Amino acid sequence: MQKLLSESKRARWTVLVLSSAVMFCCCVFVELMAPLKPMLESELGWGSADFGLFSSAFGFFNIFFFMLILGGIVLDRIGIRFTGIISFCLMILGACIKYWAISTVFPEDLRIFGIKYQVAFASLGFAIFGVGMEAVGITATKATVKWFKGRELALAMGLQTSAVRIGVMVSFSVSVPVANAFNSISAPLMLGIVFLCIGFVSFLVYTFMDRQYDMGKFFSGKTGFPKETDFPKTTGGEDAFKLTDIRSILKSRPFWLIAMTCLFSYSSVFPFLKYAVDLITNKFNVPLVYAGYIPAILPFASMLCLPLFGHLFDRKGRGASMIIIGVGAITLIHLVFSLPFVQFWPIAVGLMLLLGIAFALVSSVVWPSLAKIIPERQLGTANSLVFYIKGWGQMGLPFVIGMILDRYCIIGTNAQGANTYDYTLPMIIFAAFAGFSILTSLALKAEDKRKNYGLEKPNICDSMRMET
Repeated sequence: MQKLLSESKRARWTVLVLSSAVMFCCCVFVELMAPLKPMLESELGWGSADFGLFSSAFGFFNIFFFMLILGGIVLDRIGIRFTGIISFCLMILGACIKYWAISTVFPEDLRIFGIKYQVAFASLGFAIFGVGMEAVGITATKATVKWFKGRELALAMGLQTSAVRIGVMVSFSVSVPVANAFNSISAPLMLGIVFLCIGFVSFLVYTFMDRQYDMGKFFSGKTGFPKETDFPKTTGGEDAFKLTDIRSILKSRPFWLIAMTCLFSYSSVFPFLKYAVDLITNKFNVPLVYAGYIPAILPFASMLCLPLFGHLFDRKGRGASMIIIGVGAITLIHLVFSLPFVQFWPIAVGLMLLLGIAFALVSSVVWPSLAKIIPERQLGTANSLVFYIKGWGQMGLPFVIGMILDRYCIIGTNAQGANTYDYTLPMIIFAAFAGFSILTSLALKAEDKRKNYGLEKPNICDSMRMET
């Protein structure tokens, strides 16, 4: 008996475990510096503008040199294995440059284009890392669609994104304790490099299964992994990606609505996380050694809810409606954070919990929805285009917030010599971005109702329901 390779539960869930391990290990490194902002100011003499520039550097090459779009084209034309290996090489290179910059003492008067040497080189490393990280993200997404389309796609994507949130949670939880334990701000970065190497090994294991899949779509028997002799030969044919497909993607109205929803909603969450620890220490007077645990609640809550919401979308549908509810809640939560009289730290805990749930509602639906409107052969490029569009917000907003904090929000200094800030204006800006995503998600639901893309319908087909 011949069966589709992806019909083997053992095979496809093994793939999910491997891809989730890859994303977890990569995302541990991404946010390691965010909880250290007060230490960067007091020990290395950084300002909020320096921190904002460094945080924004993650997207410099992806945005200004179109590296992310190029990565999506390479992914669709050459494949998952090649793209992933090159991406990991870039990530490890960038991570090492970033570690060297933070661990090296530079003369204070040395500057490049007015930027401190340390900030400039750390930003360069983070920018190189960002090229590889975003490419790995779209690669893992396409791998999940490849193995789960027509099945538990939203659940699988939810579990994979949960691994991402666990990585972020680990970053916020361990960064300050590791820095204090080794008496070094660069120590958490070395830990992150170790995780990157573990993720690379996980991806190399995945490449074995991906090669088996690409040799053909069938295997014999009901158990065990397939062998090369089990596969009929296949050809690309009409399913091969063409560069002209980019035009058809960009002409798609629902694609743009999903992309803009991602731009505004993700920009209201991830740049916020860059400053969340500083917000907690300044607004809620929580000591720095404990402050990282409160923002860690956001990815923890998101991690728990993503599989639940993904399963709900798979079985019941209502994807566009779920996005509207999620972005509406994000807007309201940021507005509450902006209220000057909200200063009791348990309120911050509750708001972070709700924000994690609301963001999970958006994340669990938006990427499977993109897979419903874009053909699989174009999906890598489509994902890269969405990442590119939302990258403008995730790159630019941290820098803007840092400039605003330095210019308008300094209200004093603390005992360690670091500035203290009033976060009312930054939180209103985050709320405004989330508010724009309400408009785009409402337009997306209207477009789905008009053209019937199936965003409100379940992902699992009737035959799969009978099988399960």
